[in-house]
Amino acid sequence: MGGEKLVACMLVTVLSLTLIRSVYGQHMPEEACLVQILVPGLKGEPGEKGEKGAPGRPGRIGPPGEPGPPGDKGQKGSTGHYGKMGPAGLKGIKGDMGDPGPKGPNGEPGVPCECAPLRKMIGEMDIQVAQLTNELKFIKNAVAGIKETDSKVYLLVKEEKRYRDAEVFCKGRGGHLAMPKDAAANRAIAGYITEAGLSRVYIGINDLEREGHFVYVERSPMTTFSKWREGEPNNAYDDEDCVEMVSSGEWIDVACHLTMYFVCEFDKDKV
Repeated sequence: MGGEKLVACMLVTVLSLTLIRSVYGQHMPEEACLVQILVPGLKGEPGEKGEKGAPGRPGRIGPPGEPGPPGDKGQKGSTGHYGKMGPAGLKGIKGDMGDPGPKGPNGEPGVPCECAPLRKMIGEMDIQVAQLTNELKFIKNAVAGIKETDSKVYLLVKEEKRYRDAEVFCKGRGGHLAMPKDAAANRAIAGYITEAGLSRVYIGINDLEREGHFVYVERSPMTTFSKWREGEPNNAYDDEDCVEMVSSGEWIDVACHLTMYFVCEFDKDKV
């Protein structure tokens, strides 16, 4: 690099002196080269590697990738709660005749007739036939089989009724909806349900009078025994004030307007 600069300087000096001498025709003293022309030299040796620079700015987000293959099927979840009530079904079959009402007021005197005693007799017979028909249905259910413990007799009634109507049915025959107050009674009722091939029935437990305070249907407190399924009672939809028993013997709170089979209980010393 230095040698090239020196050669260039000498060439410029010689040319300058020659020009001056030709113009002035006299001898000029030689002077040091005052003009330098920089000419690129040869490529130098590679320098040492510099320090690592600061991280650059994050790049733009790239396009989304292709969807991956579907994952494995998950495990089956636990059984959910009962769903909401569906729409009302078709009109059911006409129910049993109710108990005779109180005697009404006397009617207007009729035309004297000798057949009045006969009409009275026929009316009384109609009432007796209605009562016998109702009792006959009860006996047919009883013939199908009963369950017993040391102090109770249980009868499974295969007529779908709402909770209150089921209790009226049992009470009208001297009993109540079944009230399992110990493990033995609960096992007997659960076995009855299983043998009949059913999944659930009404039993005599509810919290109709005070939410969350369950009592037996004859209003005695529940202090010694219970068999609630895990997570029950939960009063789903704020509308579950009555209780059903499933075939496993567990209890679940349900809505009282549902219709289902039920179990009546009777004291042995009153049967």
